[in-house]
Amino acid sequence: MSSNVSDAAGAVSRRASITGWQVILFATAVGVIVTNLFAPQTLVGLIGPAFGFGSGMGGLVAMATLLGYAAGLFFLVPLADLLENRTLVLRMLGGAVLAAIAAMLAPSAVVLMVILFVLGAACSAIQILVPIAASMVEPEWRGRVIGDVMSGLMIGILLARPAASLIADTFGWRAFYGTSATAMLLLGAVLALRLPRRQPAGDTGYPALVGSLWGLLRSEPELRRHSLTASLAMAAFSLFWTSVALRLAEPPFDLGQRGIALFALAGAGGAVVTPLFGRAGDRGWTRAGTILSHCLMIFAFGLSAWAGFARSGPWLLPLLLLGGSAVLLDIGVTGDQTLGRRVINLLQPEARGRLNGLFVGLFFLGGAAGSAMAGVAWAWGGWPTVCVIGVVIAMAALLVDCLFRAS
Repeated sequence: MSSNVSDAAGAVSRRASITGWQVILFATAVGVIVTNLFAPQTLVGLIGPAFGFGSGMGGLVAMATLLGYAAGLFFLVPLADLLENRTLVLRMLGGAVLAAIAAMLAPSAVVLMVILFVLGAACSAIQILVPIAASMVEPEWRGRVIGDVMSGLMIGILLARPAASLIADTFGWRAFYGTSATAMLLLGAVLALRLPRRQPAGDTGYPALVGSLWGLLRSEPELRRHSLTASLAMAAFSLFWTSVALRLAEPPFDLGQRGIALFALAGAGGAVVTPLFGRAGDRGWTRAGTILSHCLMIFAFGLSAWAGFARSGPWLLPLLLLGGSAVLLDIGVTGDQTLGRRVINLLQPEARGRLNGLFVGLFFLGGAAGSAMAGVAWAWGGWPTVCVIGVVIAMAALLVDCLFRAS
């Protein structure tokens, strides 16, 4: 009996190794950093004309940061399995601060896109923070903690657009990057004091770590499955949010940056459900939750197509329907990512940094592709074409659910 009491006490101690305040710190940190990745989606209408971009090329601005983020996940995040994590996070955050300052001062479009690529790579520190949080709890509680931290990430993603729009409307698009640099500098000071140290057990060299990524992808079917659906979901997400600002600026809505900011703020409601998906994964409902997520994405694009057809007359109902579709899409994408991330963090503890880097890197490649497609789709056929492509992408994710066996 004493052994059972001891075991129970040990389990409680392990569960309590991460406090509520630490979860809030992790969630806040990832939320602040991730704003840099998605702000360009709403700033393309200002950055593009400033450098002579047309609507078809505007998606490249949003794509540059996401491509940089994916590169950081493949080539920087694996260092989390080799170097002390706290030091690594702080150095990458310092690089992000310098890149944001450089973006604020960028003299040309080419220079800006190079800087945004570097900024995106430095922001991959997010995917070192999430595994640190996951490593601080027992597996049966991991989904809950990941869901809570991911809620901060999703709130950051969804608030990035309205925050960027409001700042740009008042002070210009460059002011957003100055604000971001200041926020990350303050965050770095807090993390330097509060972030726990985590020394990985592995002693593999860096070339071998990067070289092992392909082996991990080949050996882990669940990694392949969830990376594929997450990349499709992220492509749909980026496609919608890169295009919707252009649609809202047209009749019958005719919204300026402030109106677009308020619309993007409504989409942030989707982040509320993130912890619920984490708990659903802990209960064994990963497959059902993933299928539900993809069905919501399909419905969201169908609804947004219907709402977006309005060109004249009353605009309030179409705007409300378009906002509802944004919330449903964000819920679907959030559910897919949260459930997939939980599965990935249960696979190989000794390779958690590389697994997270692979998973998130692959789905951000999907996000970059979605941003690039948005500009092309808009120039080709406008909002209806955007919605058709979105439905096809979401149906492809649902098809993966049907073809792959449940975990």
